[in-house]
Amino acid sequence: MSGNGGNASPPYKDVGFVNTREMFKKAYDGGYAVAAFNFVTLEQMLAIVSACMDSKAPFILQASANVRNMIGPVMVQHMAKGCIEMMKQAGKRVPACLHLDHGKTYEECVSAVNEGFSSVMIDGSALPYEQNVELTARVVDYAHKYDVTVEGELGVLSGVEEDVEQEVSRYTDPAQVEDFVNRTEVDSLAISIGNSHGVVKFKVQPGQPVPPLRFDILAEVARRLPGFPIVLHGASSIPTRYVDLINTYGGQIEEAQGIPEDQVVQVARSAVCKINIASDGWIAMTAAVRRALAENPATIDPRKYLLPAREEMKRVYMHKNEVFGSAGRVQEGVGNRE
Repeated sequence: MSGNGGNASPPYKDVGFVNTREMFKKAYDGGYAVAAFNFVTLEQMLAIVSACMDSKAPFILQASANVRNMIGPVMVQHMAKGCIEMMKQAGKRVPACLHLDHGKTYEECVSAVNEGFSSVMIDGSALPYEQNVELTARVVDYAHKYDVTVEGELGVLSGVEEDVEQEVSRYTDPAQVEDFVNRTEVDSLAISIGNSHGVVKFKVQPGQPVPPLRFDILAEVARRLPGFPIVLHGASSIPTRYVDLINTYGGQIEEAQGIPEDQVVQVARSAVCKINIASDGWIAMTAAVRRALAENPATIDPRKYLLPAREEMKRVYMHKNEVFGSAGRVQEGVGNRE
């Protein structure tokens, strides 16, 4: 696996971000997973950084390609830089990675590298296999010149989240993973084992259990790629309390269903070193905002609903760090890999 194969200076290092290489090595050896939290707003970003400082947990700050385009690359750069300065001033520095989530094109990934992202995902999972290999390898070749790590994907997740939309999932084929990793020299691999994007990950009848993740596929992938970091997208648990709050105050997400937390704990103790969380943060924020506006219908002051939302999200993010086993890892080195 190639590292910094070129002589170019990585832009992200001047800011204070790290790539995922050492971060994932420690996670794999220590038996935990690093949380990768998606942000859209400043309030989400502040909640993420505050939670991880207090948790003493390494973390990955994720902007999807869609969000990067919506906010604007310049704003993302400066917001991210502010996170590092925030930690410096608080005296609570923890390893942080700035990651492009679901980059779809070579050009998107190249732009992100040049803008100071320390890690990028190139998502060619919907392409034919050979095209996925070719695209991923091309991104890796460029990113590694700047010591930027690259996440690829094999298998297709169903669900809707931002600009990622798939009606049908396709499990990762373990027989392909060695060839894919060897030919692309990718640094980590997102797989599909029954996880799903969005707030409706499963549709089950009342009283029926949620189908378990395909841990047999995960185990076979790990066997074929010993020591290699695996990534799990679509792993939000969608807590019932937030669904109920949203629906109580006018929302309509009655079919919401997430990944049971006991399964997430099991995942975090496997070869999975990165677990993506978007929906759980979003529903916590939405629930807090809806409640605050309902309880204070005359308010027009954004602080009245954004501050409660930030605190609610912070609680969620701190809990995720505990569930994933990453809390306290900045100072501790005790592992629990099964």
